[in-house]
Amino acid sequence: MEIDEEFPILEYLIVIPSESAEDVDSAALMLPETLQAPNLRHLTLYNFACPIRPRLHPTAANLVTLCLTIDHPSTYFQPNILLQWISFMPQLETLVIMFTFPVPKRDVLRQLTHTPITGHVTLPNLRLLSFQGVSSAYSEAVVRQITAPRVENLVIQFFNQLTFSVPHLAQFMNTAENIRFDNARITFSSSEIEVALEFPGFRTFPFRIIVGCEHYDWQVSFVVQICNALGQKFSAARHLTLACYLDHQSSEERRGIDRIEWREILRSFSNVKSLYIQNGLVEELSRCLRLEDGELPLELLPELQELRVADSLRRASAFTSFIDARQNAGRPVTLKLFA
Repeated sequence: MEIDEEFPILEYLIVIPSESAEDVDSAALMLPETLQAPNLRHLTLYNFACPIRPRLHPTAANLVTLCLTIDHPSTYFQPNILLQWISFMPQLETLVIMFTFPVPKRDVLRQLTHTPITGHVTLPNLRLLSFQGVSSAYSEAVVRQITAPRVENLVIQFFNQLTFSVPHLAQFMNTAENIRFDNARITFSSSEIEVALEFPGFRTFPFRIIVGCEHYDWQVSFVVQICNALGQKFSAARHLTLACYLDHQSSEERRGIDRIEWREILRSFSNVKSLYIQNGLVEELSRCLRLEDGELPLELLPELQELRVADSLRRASAFTSFIDARQNAGRPVTLKLFA
């Protein structure tokens, strides 16, 4: 009731329920229709129930920033509803949608069957698009219907989804001319994997895809799936960093990873000139790059010129056969060690 009136100069509205209100019915938290804020530009709502109708709210037409966190099934809205809302926000520059509870893929697909998406949305000013959720089906349903030629920052995060398909994400990235990068980084940690693209000289990443998972073998599988889907885009990278922060994983567990999976990953980075191997991945990568019978020395990373390894000289010697093979093929690779 406190915001059930007119606010003629209000530009930012951020409403997050306090921790003491966790037991409050989420469906009871709604923006009043009578709220008048003609100059509202930035709206952030955590766990609010949004009425299912074409427009999010009468005050939302001029929004530049829309951030919605959905923390309870009672506040869930379908992809076509979200698309209807943003179709009335031509000035939108930042769109962040976060689901913190599981939305099964079959449920999203069933909803799309009953209420198919027919309209296409153009967001000429969108710069940042961020989606967090369990189902890739939801994000795919959204990005396939959006044209955002000026987007320059894209963040996608999934939780514990064994398999996922993101063909429309790949198409969306291909139309985003401002997502420029030169560096790629794949990071394995105790709770997630992250594939990030970076442009030199900038501290932000124009593209990041994160998958929450604790098991290293699953993490490698996720990276393979990401590379298979977005490999055409990744081929623009000139520098690749591979980092691992999995202290709780024994070397025996990591040794069980099939070298074929690592080779699939590296094939997506066909134009990489510099490869940096950090923190615990030396053994896996040395096995991956070691040539077996019938394999050609330029099959993987044909443009590679520099291999940097964060390890001792003894461990780095595992790359000797690869370095020698590239030397004999007339495409030498320089090995450098760093702390």
